[in-house]
Amino acid sequence: MNRQEFLQSTAMAGAAVLLSSLESWATTTPDKKLRVAVIGCGSVSNRYIPQLLSSKMIEVVSLCDIKPERAVAQNKQYNVNAKTYANIDEMLKGVPFDMMVTLTDMQIHGALNKKALMAGKHVWSEKPMANTYAEGKALLDLAKSKKLRLWGAPAVVNSPQFAFMSKQIQEGKLGRIASAHGQYGHTGPTWSSFFYEKDGGSMPDLGVYNMATLTGLLGPARSVMAMTSIVNPERTIDGKGKIKVVAEDNAHILLQHDKGVISHVMCGFCYFDPHGHEAGNQTLHSIQIYGDYGNMRLIGYDWETNGVMLDTDWEKPPVLVSTDKGGYVWQEGANVVGESILTGIEPKINVEHALHVLEIIEAARKSQATGQRIKLKSKFPFPVIK
Repeated sequence: MNRQEFLQSTAMAGAAVLLSSLESWATTTPDKKLRVAVIGCGSVSNRYIPQLLSSKMIEVVSLCDIKPERAVAQNKQYNVNAKTYANIDEMLKGVPFDMMVTLTDMQIHGALNKKALMAGKHVWSEKPMANTYAEGKALLDLAKSKKLRLWGAPAVVNSPQFAFMSKQIQEGKLGRIASAHGQYGHTGPTWSSFFYEKDGGSMPDLGVYNMATLTGLLGPARSVMAMTSIVNPERTIDGKGKIKVVAEDNAHILLQHDKGVISHVMCGFCYFDPHGHEAGNQTLHSIQIYGDYGNMRLIGYDWETNGVMLDTDWEKPPVLVSTDKGGYVWQEGANVVGESILTGIEPKINVEHALHVLEIIEAARKSQATGQRIKLKSKFPFPVIK
């Protein structure tokens, strides 16, 4: 998959202490716009920058990229009228801002997010927020110590379809939940090598969505068993040629939840699925939840929802419900949390949930390396939808 195909498909396509600090910040700045700095002006910024500019409560004041010409180009393309910088140190010394939005290669998210927090900035980070659970937990502890807010993508819990599915489960419409499945894959990006390098891989890039959705619906995972592999040991990267693949491009992850519930996630960069990846086909689903009274399937991907197929009757066919997206888009997370800083209203997105998903990814790799089931220690506020 090249950059153009990715953009085309996406186009179609805890905290009492923290809460008190959020309310306090909102109270002291009731009429102020949130000043945002975006670091990383590559492909993903083509979705984030217009989304940030659409908010009446947010002002993008800085754009930063290690290839400074990309920051300049995005500034011009979207008429941002921001200052541009070549690195985070320059940006932190430049125009004052309140929150940093991190859109760089995933391997450096943790280091960049730490610098921003140390400088007194709130942070919204694309996934993952760090390379390890320990690094992510240290970032959260740092944020708490400075009365700052830290959040991590994805924003899948914001969709009306997630809320609908959560309600069906909580109201017992499917009976006793037994099993669930999530899948997300395509043939792999070609525009950057970081996807295939150490601490890259299909889990933090793709599987992270399904992990967030399934744990958000079924509760925190208690243990993980996984198998991962490298199917294509070499990849051809735009402008770089052939590279050796180090991170997994194929992964199957089993999650044990409470009450006997088991879920499964499969993700990879070796999956020929052009129609599914477009997430526009109403017959294709990416998430399925089974109970002993019924099942439901999320149509499209959890980052690009198209409805829910609900099957609860022996005689009648399944019905397509909850088709209204309610304005939900996958790149809305920075807007939602940024506006929450000003309003004092806690968002559904929770940093401890993102950390839990990060621990799952780390545990899956440990399971593959050892052949063992790995117990998890992290939790997050559940249910997400009350």
